[in-house]
Amino acid sequence: MAPNSLFAILLRSPWWVSWSVAGLIALACGALLPSHIAPYAAVGAMPIFGVGCLAAWRQWRAPSSARVQAVLAQAADMPWRTFADALERAWQAEGYAVRRLTGLQADLCLEKAGQVTLVSARRWKAATHGVEPLRDLHTAAQAQDAHGSAYIALQGTVSDNARSYAREHGIALIEADALAALLLKAPPPGA
Repeated sequence: MAPNSLFAILLRSPWWVSWSVAGLIALACGALLPSHIAPYAAVGAMPIFGVGCLAAWRQWRAPSSARVQAVLAQAADMPWRTFADALERAWQAEGYAVRRLTGLQADLCLEKAGQVTLVSARRWKAATHGVEPLRDLHTAAQAQDAHGSAYIALQGTVSDNARSYAREHGIALIEADALAALLLKAPPPGA
């Protein structure tokens, strides 16, 4: 789906927006069309109503902002090994085979359906995230013929140059909100 299509915009909006649009379409059909045609034309609003139902379901299942902040605070307090374990459990819950790497350029290797992704996560608490770790990650991904790469930045700021480099080289930047969504999928230790 195109990111700026009507349905994509409505999916990102609160559920009641879709239902309001569907209601307005139905009212307009009733007011502007002959009474024997209006109900049939108003059925055209059903897809928008359905998008509202899907948006409501997604929003109902989404974690609260307090829960997200708690998970981010917990991740910020973790030592490296605990954080790496949490990432490993989260990606395994999504069906990835996860392997720890010992090099400085990448920390985890994810594999799913023959697709390999390298992840650099060790600098998750850095105050600033520059281009150098992204270059190292990209070099490692090329050396291992990885299909993708991801860089995790929980705290601090990602420089504009680093963002540009990531965009140009297809490196996914996993920042606070996306990281929280990932960590919320992780089963508790020992589960």
